[in-house]
Amino acid sequence: MNQDPNGQPAPNPNRKPPELKPGTVKKMVIGVVAAVVLFYLGSTSFYTVQEQERAAILTFGKYDRETSSGLHFKWPSPIQEVRIVPAELTQHITIGYRQNGNSVTPVDEESMMITGDENIVSADAVVTWKISNIRNYLTNISNPEQFLRNSASASIRSVIGAQKLDYAITDGKTAIQDQARERLIELQNKYETGIQIIDLKFQDIEPPGGEVEEAFRAVTNAREEKNTKVNNAKKYEFDIIPKARGEAQALLEKAEGEKLSRVLNAQGDVAKFNAIYAEYVKNPGVTESRLILETLEKILPNAQIFITNSGSDTVNYLPLNELLRDRGASSTSNSSNNSSNNSSNNSSNNSSNNSTSSNNNTQQSQGGDGQ
Repeated sequence: MNQDPNGQPAPNPNRKPPELKPGTVKKMVIGVVAAVVLFYLGSTSFYTVQEQERAAILTFGKYDRETSSGLHFKWPSPIQEVRIVPAELTQHITIGYRQNGNSVTPVDEESMMITGDENIVSADAVVTWKISNIRNYLTNISNPEQFLRNSASASIRSVIGAQKLDYAITDGKTAIQDQARERLIELQNKYETGIQIIDLKFQDIEPPGGEVEEAFRAVTNAREEKNTKVNNAKKYEFDIIPKARGEAQALLEKAEGEKLSRVLNAQGDVAKFNAIYAEYVKNPGVTESRLILETLEKILPNAQIFITNSGSDTVNYLPLNELLRDRGASSTSNSSNNSSNNSSNNSSNNSSNNSTSSNNNTQQSQGGDGQ
């Protein structure tokens, strides 16, 4: 046996490698194929759907079903295929410009439009949308975003093309925006795109730059100033008219109250007159005299009364004022005496009787004088 310098036996160049059994190679090939198949089946049979996504399962290219978020199993490709779309995500596309971060790039072929009076206007808009029907979204349109962009541009052009430039850039922005949104929704429903239009808002509608833009800006400022003055006038109108109406209503109510008061007073006067007239009819002389005296008392409350006899040559009169005054003074004196007598206490019965008889004699003597 040959040895190498290290003392190890030298390889024999005539030695043959060990031969494999015929069944061993076949088993190895089958194992490798099985491993590849298992790997392929595992990688194409399981899929994951995120929270804002939905998945559509296509069986031999035909829509089969829809799955929600989570880990799911399907038949391996090409038997079944999965299409995942952001169905729960609200998306936006821009019309007339592209925005990348803080950079904005105008797209004139989308923004430039012709109005009904053959003027050019630049309109920029943002469309907010989301997927409402995954089956229609995947099967009825090949490029959903481009279709949505083209349909939005067509809707805006059809509405602006029917309006005048002056109206489009001033008072008509909101109306045009609403009409364009309605037409865009009609297009999505007509072609069954599976897209739900949430909103369409104009960023700006303005004429092209240069002198035209400055002229229209001046027109817009003038119109806004006009609207401001009109609004101020309406505010003043709404402030002054209710006040005037309130004052008028107050005057009417006051007049009605005055009317009612006068009617009631007149009715009272009539009732009073009718009552007096009824008594007058019964005894005209007495009633006439009483009315004359009452009238004199009203017009001459502090007058002195003298009764005279005009049938003789001399003036004879009866001094009623002095008699009434003396009679009032005597009655006052009597009342004071009675009160003093009643207030005396601890007197004897004899003195009380004498006092009583004395007072009676005094009253009789006064009665005789009066006669």
